[in-house]
Amino acid sequence: MSSSTPPQGEVSSPESPDPKAPAADAVDTAPSAAAPEPAAPEAGEAPIAADTVATPASAAAKADGRVDVQAVAAKLKELFPALFGGGAKPLKLRVQADIQERAPGQFTKAQLSAFLRRYTGGTGYLIALTRAKTRFDLDGQPAGELSDEHRNAAQEELTRRRGITEARRAEEDRGRQERAQLLRDFSRTTLTPANFCALKGLTQEALDAQLKLAREEEAQQPPRPERNDRPPRGGDARRGSPRGEGRPGGPGQGPRGDRGDRPRREGQGRPGDGRKPQRPPR
Repeated sequence: MSSSTPPQGEVSSPESPDPKAPAADAVDTAPSAAAPEPAAPEAGEAPIAADTVATPASAAAKADGRVDVQAVAAKLKELFPALFGGGAKPLKLRVQADIQERAPGQFTKAQLSAFLRRYTGGTGYLIALTRAKTRFDLDGQPAGELSDEHRNAAQEELTRRRGITEARRAEEDRGRQERAQLLRDFSRTTLTPANFCALKGLTQEALDAQLKLAREEEAQQPPRPERNDRPPRGGDARRGSPRGEGRPGGPGQGPRGDRGDRPRREGQGRPGDGRKPQRPPR
């Protein structure tokens, strides 16, 4: 048995069901013997409708003939809370036959098959298969070891679904980014709507729909916090300090600040006194 094939008693993913795969814990579905026809009503009596008497099985069926899986799940939870009352547990193989034996007349084979197909194909059930070591019966007791083959098949299906989910999220993110860019371009353009549509290759209806969705997505985004961590231009060291401090030659900054203490050359006037320095004799 290939590891990629869902194990017997398990059901493939509801996203891509295999119509040829057997239903979970399927049993013989041969039609039962025909029921005797009801006696004809006497003259003056109204005929009795076939659905006037409700049975547990008919209560779980919808008006259009489809199975109400939620109703079946609620009834199973009521009858067997140890197995169906809490988190998903790996079911005992052929558990459908046990249910019909323990609760005769409560469910039809079609109802149980529809419920088990959805239950064993759920992500929660597949996760339980990868973590458990045994299967469980209707009383919540261990009922058989869970094989590595079934466990590996569940893990492969989870990996496949995770890949589909990640690809879908990436596509959605890319679409949001493209719509946001389209909205920015439209708010800045000086083109007419017709020319803008021709530039983007969109019809007016498609453009309106994309812009509407982009505005809705923009409104759902949380506000961006203001950034106060940027230092002012020029740095904090110079801002607010007295003029000249922090520069070479400023007050107390070394030799250039002591320019007045250096000896002047002989015959050289003091800078700034208006006199030119005398030339030395040749």
